Amino acid sequence: MKKTEEAYLPREIKLLVIHCSATRCNEPFTVEQLRREHLARGFHDIGYHFYITRDGVLHHCRSVSEVGAHVQGFNRHSIGICYEGGLDAQGIPTDTRTTAQRFALLDLLAILRRQYPAAQIIGHYQLSAHIHKACPCFDARNEYKGL
Repeated sequence: MKKTEEAYLPREIKLLVIHCSATRCNEPFTVEQLRREHLARGFHDIGYHFYITRDGVLHHCRSVSEVGAHVQGFNRHSIGICYEGGLDAQGIPTDTRTTAQRFALLDLLAILRRQYPAAQIIGHYQLSAHIHKACPCFDARNEYKGL
């Protein structure tokens, strides 16, 4: 694979994009399952930079220096963060974040905002009128406005 000059330039991070795995809150979706799903979709690994499981464990999936594969058209200048869940037991989009996930996400966002102070925190669905998903199943832009 031929590397372009742009591949060697540091990334300018403009967005911290929050996603949900769109899986039911009563069914585990491990980082290994996420990896298999993304590999099956043709990615070389997990497309997100971070994944937070229901127990609040933060999994580092991709280096932040590497372009993610989580939001078409915005990957070059963003960091992708995903939490396990997003659907209730019946499969309806719902904010299913556990207390542990909420704290882990808040801690991660605080760290990333110190590293990338100009970056906007936004939910996946808030990036485009063409994204017809509930992901991340809560209003990330307003919830983290004060960070």
